[in-house]
Amino acid sequence: MNSNYIMSNSPEPTSLRLPVTNSTVPFWHKEKHPIHDEGSDTPLPASSDVVIIGAGYAGVATAYNIVKGNPTDQKLSVTILEAKSVCSGATGRNGGHLRPDLYGHIPKYIERYGAEAGEKLAEFEIEHVQALKELIERENIECDFVMTRTCDVWTTQQQVDQFKAVYEGMKSHGFKYMEDVEFTEGEDAEVISGVKGAMACTTYSAATLSPYKLITQLLAIVVNTGSVKLHTNTPVVSVRYSLDLSGDYLVETPRGTMRADKIVHATNAYVSSLLPQYSASVIPCKGICCHISLPEGSAPPPLKYSYIIRDKDSVLDYLIPRADGSVIVGGASKNFRPFRDQWYDNVNDDTLIKAVEGYYDDYMQRTFKGWESSGAKVESIWTGRPVPSRYNEFVIAGFNGHGMPVIWLAAKGLAEIICQDEKGETDIPELLITTWNRLRKARDGPVGGDILSN
Repeated sequence: MNSNYIMSNSPEPTSLRLPVTNSTVPFWHKEKHPIHDEGSDTPLPASSDVVIIGAGYAGVATAYNIVKGNPTDQKLSVTILEAKSVCSGATGRNGGHLRPDLYGHIPKYIERYGAEAGEKLAEFEIEHVQALKELIERENIECDFVMTRTCDVWTTQQQVDQFKAVYEGMKSHGFKYMEDVEFTEGEDAEVISGVKGAMACTTYSAATLSPYKLITQLLAIVVNTGSVKLHTNTPVVSVRYSLDLSGDYLVETPRGTMRADKIVHATNAYVSSLLPQYSASVIPCKGICCHISLPEGSAPPPLKYSYIIRDKDSVLDYLIPRADGSVIVGGASKNFRPFRDQWYDNVNDDTLIKAVEGYYDDYMQRTFKGWESSGAKVESIWTGRPVPSRYNEFVIAGFNGHGMPVIWLAAKGLAEIICQDEKGETDIPELLITTWNRLRKARDGPVGGDILSN
């Protein structure tokens, strides 16, 4: 499941999971925004129209769209409660890759729900590239945003044959967006991609950016409107109905309790801590990501694309180049999948994944032509978590490590629902909306669902 919302009766949480205190430090946090720890010691308001739990991409995007995209005349007060600092979770730990999925998981959704549903989901993701570009330009946000093309690379004949079957299948549906996909096979694939041993590659439109810079600046904008209050280092330990029949929620934190008319759970990996009915549907899974830098004076061939690369052992890595010649690269999940205790149902981002220790040390040298003597080395490495409620209580979580091209417009749709008291329509694809049937299916199905079956 990706971003979702539902209104219904929910059980009380049975156990509380909070972020660890000494997380690995991602590259994106190298230069912290002044808002990073805002509101840590200021008093909580007594009440708020909307309380958003979580100050990452999902929470901040929802707040922005409630305040600046409200389709009604009403002005809602919003309070954001964050357990640690702003973007301390998956948002500040991802690869900065705004890459729509055109044919990766879409065939699975087509098989389960039909071609129309699969096409709508792909187009929803594609819309994010232009939507975020327009947002960044409108708000004058400096977040290293670059419109580019992403390059998928396959390095064995078996991989190529499997993809060609998918590629032809997607084209047979007549999806217009597939016209943007340029497929190359044979010797030219290595020339175009720059990847050693490439046997085939595709390119299509995408973007790269600093997720931390985007979200912290966006948050500062909405806080400056006066309609949004931010309190970092304020974990929510329970959410319950008020007993005075007011219809309010009581939101409890170690720093005090406040009332709210509406609740938005934007805690991704931690959502089942307060909403245990999600325990089989949103499962935190650790990943690995790193920043690889170049020594002064080194000038290997510049990278023209962002990448998804499958090596000869079918280990998949994602990569984005940065303006200074360094790169952000992560993935390697095939190498650590057998060691389930190190990554599955795990929120401890204070330790790296031992099974892939050293994997990225010479990654650029062994992967890209012309980088053999570059001196590229891992500068920093970190780990993170890529991952129904009551009336007026909503969830936007469970992004499967793929939140960049999903969250913004999902948050926009959710904000419209909140502002219109669930009376309005939304453009959120049906596949992203939670139902009790989907939750029961996950609960009663095989442990781990698609996560462990792939």
